[in-house]
Amino acid sequence: MIDGPYFVLTVLTVLGVLGCGLVAGVFCGFSTFVMRGLAELPPAQGVAAMNAINVAAVRPAFMLVFIGSAGLCAVLAVVTFVLLPDEGTVELLLGSALYLFGTFGVTVVANVPRNDALLKLAPGTPEAAVYWRSYVREWTMWNHVRAVASAAAAVSYTLALT
Repeated sequence: MIDGPYFVLTVLTVLGVLGCGLVAGVFCGFSTFVMRGLAELPPAQGVAAMNAINVAAVRPAFMLVFIGSAGLCAVLAVVTFVLLPDEGTVELLLGSALYLFGTFGVTVVANVPRNDALLKLAPGTPEAAVYWRSYVREWTMWNHVRAVASAAAAVSYTLALT
């Protein structure tokens, strides 16, 4: 994959490994200790802290990596279809699908709606306390899916390079 247009595909794939790996690391951190720590707080504090995190997450530093990786995965899928390389096609398409559906898609349909619902609740209310319990459980479960999908996408892209 190093000559001519395949050089571009190689560079895009390396960037895909990096982007998917970075996102996997962020989501792994949330699943393994951030959410557990927030769950240990009183509900009002947990809700307030998670709302602050969700607002901070949509700033350029994370969004560039998260959305940039989605764009890169889409470009990798298209370039793969156009070039149809002799090696790595399955791995490249699988990596793209894993990130686009398992990471980006799950974020849009599972995590963001929960974040939006949490943001509408005043942290100290009984409704927030009740929702917080299910939020932590459900959000974390879907976050596990995102972490695994991102990591698997990075592995798949890595395998395409070998």
